[in-house]
Amino acid sequence: MTDALTDVRAAVTALLPRLRRDLEDLVRIPSVSVPGEVGPDLLAAFDRTSRLFADAGVAVGRLDLPDTAPVLVGEIPAPPGAPTVLLYSHYDVVPAGDEALWDSPPFEPTERDGALYGRGAADTKSNILMHVGALRAWGGRPPVGVRLCVEGYEEIGSGALLGFPADDPELFRADALIIGDMGSIAPGTPTLTTALRGMANVVVECRTLASGKHSGQYGGAAPDALLALIAALASLHDAAGDVAVAGLRREEWDGPAQAEAQFRELGTVLDGVPLIGTGGLGSRIWSGPAITVTGLDAPSVAGAVNAVAPHARAVLNVRVHPEQDAREAQEAVMAHLRAQRPFGIEPRVAPGPTGNGFAASTDGPAYEAARAAWSEAYDDADVLLAGSGGSIPIVSALAGALPDAEALLVGTTDGYANIHGPNERVLLDELERAVRAEATFLGLYAEAFAR
Repeated sequence: MTDALTDVRAAVTALLPRLRRDLEDLVRIPSVSVPGEVGPDLLAAFDRTSRLFADAGVAVGRLDLPDTAPVLVGEIPAPPGAPTVLLYSHYDVVPAGDEALWDSPPFEPTERDGALYGRGAADTKSNILMHVGALRAWGGRPPVGVRLCVEGYEEIGSGALLGFPADDPELFRADALIIGDMGSIAPGTPTLTTALRGMANVVVECRTLASGKHSGQYGGAAPDALLALIAALASLHDAAGDVAVAGLRREEWDGPAQAEAQFRELGTVLDGVPLIGTGGLGSRIWSGPAITVTGLDAPSVAGAVNAVAPHARAVLNVRVHPEQDAREAQEAVMAHLRAQRPFGIEPRVAPGPTGNGFAASTDGPAYEAARAAWSEAYDDADVLLAGSGGSIPIVSALAGALPDAEALLVGTTDGYANIHGPNERVLLDELERAVRAEATFLGLYAEAFAR
């Protein structure tokens, strides 16, 4: 196997020009997922991704489920006695947003300073190419079995796919999962993500008047819906910025965490502005709750008139401890808001989408092989086991259906990739390292599993 691994590592370098061309072709497809729609661009991305995996040796298939885009499935049978690895990723992307904020067209891949820019270049089409490249490096015949799950609705909640693994676990049966939707915490730092926070949305609104009324004539006695909503929202945090909702789980993160200076830089926190909350940074962003106001319906400043607001509404995004049920956390937030009576006004609350988090077991043969593979790909650097504040709903669904499978959350991105923002990019050397790491992992895992 040592000679084979040497050949595989050399093959990765030779494959990079072709992988880059394939990535550029994928980025040019504006495969934005939209609830209730499966348009031609999504289907084009599905077809292109299917061809990539078919050319890499996978017998591909298509899974059609309600309320979601086609799911790419497929298989390379395992050699006798070898384990099977499920490769996951997604081919949909978020919208480009304000294209004036991009330095180059979002769906025209452009190289600058060793990085390829474009919507989806990092999140997560380069991770599709990580999987494809690892299989190509083995000539389409890796020393493990392979199964696929590549979806097209991840950015909007995955639809009916979330319930499918529990209904048909055999389609995804594997000994290890490689979730290709993550990456390094910073360029050059090999990272295995071992925990994901869950997610729940809550809508809260206050209605107080049938219509807006002149603030001079009615202000001071007429109940202001916006003031009431602001007071209810303010109750969600204490004076230090910690979440003040009973029933939300929080624990100290017991592993290495980001340095505050790096977090401030990655988060573009303005000079002189403090971070909120107390305790370790890891517990604030990885193993504890967070509540963010992500939308607010209220009169705009530009169109403001002197009137008491009759109605105001907000949507909250709640991030949940990796091992807490997301619906339980959602209900805790709703119960907290229902108990508020700002100025005697009762807020109305409604649940939004939820997705459970995930916490990995890290003491099996897959993690043994992954630590060695990612270290080798990054010039023998120490591998960081990190958490993530983000959510990937399908991970908990797969983990629930396959409780004995080890899950590796890895990928091509890094903390500066600007996913979901303007000028999203993937570093080409991070792509090469990720392909090399995954290809090496497949060989080392086959060896570790056999012992």
